[in-house]
Amino acid sequence: MPYKKLRIEVVNRVGYIFLDAGSRFNKLSITTIRELKRAFAQLEEDALAHVIVLSGYPGESFAVGADIGQMVHFSPSDAFHFAELGQSLFSQIESCPKPVIGALNGITMGGGCDLAMSCDIRIATEGLRIGHSGAKLGIITGFCGTHKLPHIVGKNFAREIFMTSEIYSAAEALRMGLVDRVYSEQDFWIQVSAYAERIAGHPQAAVAAAKRLVNAAEDTDLRTGCLLERETATHINIRCQPSP
Repeated sequence: MPYKKLRIEVVNRVGYIFLDAGSRFNKLSITTIRELKRAFAQLEEDALAHVIVLSGYPGESFAVGADIGQMVHFSPSDAFHFAELGQSLFSQIESCPKPVIGALNGITMGGGCDLAMSCDIRIATEGLRIGHSGAKLGIITGFCGTHKLPHIVGKNFAREIFMTSEIYSAAEALRMGLVDRVYSEQDFWIQVSAYAERIAGHPQAAVAAAKRLVNAAEDTDLRTGCLLERETATHINIRCQPSP
């Protein structure tokens, strides 16, 4: 079944998902979220894709959040199931064994910020504008952003982001730890592709194990985490030993 709101490419062991709503802003409509779930499942199964990059490149926005035009017609049940759908997408991205890079090419707001946070690594263009404007609109995210953002930037910055509805620049996002790298508009896509291909060149089992263990560290005590790492390292390292 063809995609209506995005495009997929696989180049040099990197699977690219390009959000492409056909307008200036990539809204996270029900259709878009469902297509993203299908696209990630497709690339997870694709043996030629070792890394996944999610972006709205070369457009003006990465993602601008939920489609407010849809939301105003939601019943309480509709709103609950929409939040559930979004959370299931983000959980799918986080549990994907392949590294997922969010290439934030422009406006990244609301649910788009939540989507970016589900990625393992966030690379931004200098033109990034990122924030959570829900409070200004009288709404709150249902995509688990209030829980995840404090883990990434700390409670103080998270409170500021959610309560002020400010829009932040790439430099400010980098200072807070909301993004990992920032590149000029001219170099952005070259750097994103090179970064992804560098990771894609590593043995997949080791990269997948590192992702799984680091993600588990948020919810695991030190003793348990060290045990998981020891068992995983033993398994991975034995597989990598040369045959006699």
